[in-house]
Amino acid sequence: MSSSNASYTLRYFDIVGLAESSRILLTAAGVEWTDEHPEWPQEKPNQPHGRMPVLVEKSTDGSPDFVICESSNIERYLARTYGFLPADLKQAALQEQLRDLMSDVIALFTSQIQCKNEEDKAEFQTKFDGLLETLINIQTKLLKDNNNTGRLFGNKLSYADIVTYGFYMTMLVSFAGFKADIIDIIKPKLTPEIVKLISVVESDPLVVKHKSRGGSLAAIVSA
Repeated sequence: MSSSNASYTLRYFDIVGLAESSRILLTAAGVEWTDEHPEWPQEKPNQPHGRMPVLVEKSTDGSPDFVICESSNIERYLARTYGFLPADLKQAALQEQLRDLMSDVIALFTSQIQCKNEEDKAEFQTKFDGLLETLINIQTKLLKDNNNTGRLFGNKLSYADIVTYGFYMTMLVSFAGFKADIIDIIKPKLTPEIVKLISVVESDPLVVKHKSRGGSLAAIVSA
């Protein structure tokens, strides 16, 4: 089945979370797709790996043709299929390593909020703060090196742009439910270059049809 006539179902909870970048990629690709919110945990045994998000690619008759899971795997599959990652493997790897760093920041945050011991919680907070600073410095340098266009690589919407937007939407919207002051912690750290990227992605003609459950991220970081 060619990607041009594929349709998709994206299974995830009815929140922003780990499926946000995949939702943006599907919208930007201009393909037919639907959100599905399985009953949880009742449907857990019926998902690959027992986890969500899950992407179901359908044949022209609507029957499931291909099913994959894990958020970054889904993102990369869609990004490669619809040209948001370069065909050149080395150029693609430069974008993918940035996504992996963002995953590590998220992992440290979730470890910190799950800690019961205050000493361990403080240790994870320190690690989180340090790695977040590293990520912001790297993103800012890439944006400056790319002539401060609001794009991390090249002159058009890329996988790296989309997942960076999705990362900050997840941190500032989804995780506010776990840590009420997360916006006050992260927003002051955001550089003008990153704020511009968020605005550029949100206003991109390929993305503007995406209606996030979190509202306008550009408005959140500019407030």
